[in-house]
Amino acid sequence: MTVNDKLNLTMLCDFYELTMSNGYFTKGYKDRICYFDVFYRQCPDGGGFAIAAGLEQVIQYVQDLHFSAEDIEYLRGRNLFGEDFLAYLADFRFTGDIWAVPEGTPVFPKEPIITVRAPSIQAQLIETYILLCINHQSLIATKANRVVRAAQGRKVLEFGSRRAQGADAAILGARAAYIGGCHGTACTISDQLFGVRAGGTMAHAWVQMFDTEYEAFKTYCQIYPENPTLLVDTYNTLKSGIPNAIRAFNEVLKPLGYTKCGIRLDSGDMTYLTKKARKMLDDAGWTECQISVSNSLDEYIIQDILRQGAQIDVFGVGERLITAKSEPVFGGVYKLVAVEKEDGTVQPKIKISENVGKITNPHYKKLYRFFGNDTGKAIADYLCVYDETVDDSGELEIFDPEATWKTKTVYDFNAKELQVPIFKDGQLVYDCPTLEQIRTYCLEQVDTLWDEVKRFDNPHSYYVDLSKKLWDIKYGLLKGNNK
Repeated sequence: MTVNDKLNLTMLCDFYELTMSNGYFTKGYKDRICYFDVFYRQCPDGGGFAIAAGLEQVIQYVQDLHFSAEDIEYLRGRNLFGEDFLAYLADFRFTGDIWAVPEGTPVFPKEPIITVRAPSIQAQLIETYILLCINHQSLIATKANRVVRAAQGRKVLEFGSRRAQGADAAILGARAAYIGGCHGTACTISDQLFGVRAGGTMAHAWVQMFDTEYEAFKTYCQIYPENPTLLVDTYNTLKSGIPNAIRAFNEVLKPLGYTKCGIRLDSGDMTYLTKKARKMLDDAGWTECQISVSNSLDEYIIQDILRQGAQIDVFGVGERLITAKSEPVFGGVYKLVAVEKEDGTVQPKIKISENVGKITNPHYKKLYRFFGNDTGKAIADYLCVYDETVDDSGELEIFDPEATWKTKTVYDFNAKELQVPIFKDGQLVYDCPTLEQIRTYCLEQVDTLWDEVKRFDNPHSYYVDLSKKLWDIKYGLLKGNNK
């Protein structure tokens, strides 16, 4: 059971969303249509991109938006809200529109992952939970994808439940890690809820429970003969652990005709020990025996030990993945970008800051990704005003949003609109893909990125540029025009 089963998550909002909503109601703004974008400003770990995740949980949340009688009574007790506003909340539901990039899509700074169009109070109240979902799962999916790419085709399992910051962080973190490319998890409930394949080996306690290490290994092989993995570093990896594992394999598995098995290392010099282990296993005829390793791994450690020739088939990655320890905040934000006037025209809004990185891209926008016809690789993302269309039959000039002088011309490309409709007039219009489909899509889309963008250190800066129309609107607002 997750937090979602116990609480009305409509109340999982920052309190100022309620006080602002009360103000909108009092001022007569409750029906004013607003546009908000969800985006992030910097890639985690200095990487070149992030992986969008968490949309399915956003959908479930929006579908269940309501204030219970207990919620209304709590708010009444704060003595801040008028009875008309509380009556409005009692009948509250979402009636707006939402667009989003599908889960598993590589995304870049300052481009809208989600766009919300809704009456002001509805749009305001959902800010916190949307950011919570997208920030958490996008962070873990991004970290997982880095780890998986470092493993160079070897299996990566998510092992971090016991180090996650709470139950939902473990459960949904396993889901996000699977989207990012992990093959499975140690978290049983994530398998039960989402189908993220759960598995494991044994703890040191299993080995210590028996009178001898050999008895522990033999018993485990007898109970699980089809593909047992034995933890060989409880006492002495090379002197007893691996020899006792080989003995158990020989005496239990071989007579049964089983050849698949494994050992796991959770400590020591992984490069040295796995090289030695591989030779010992091969010399004993157990060439199909897989070597798994764990113990505070991340993408950099994995990359280094593989460069040193470590003989590893499976990585179990725990705390540094499930907590994204190296950079545990995704930094996604939820910003107003436009409002609709009474005549239906859309008025762009911009947030200006002395910190240039915090200046927003205004307006209700479309997001395109351009793919080269010759390579199939992504060459740029393109933000334009909602009423613009992209002609990809010729050349197109795009504008750097961080400079007033820099442009780029793209040609021989095809354009794909990234955001898809999720809700229309409060009704779900999106068929959620299975988690397996999301994971496959993610790996396919990451493969469309150039290797230079996928570097862990100093990646190439991917272009996220503006149309001429949007560029003019933005700089007009910055200069004080079109307010």
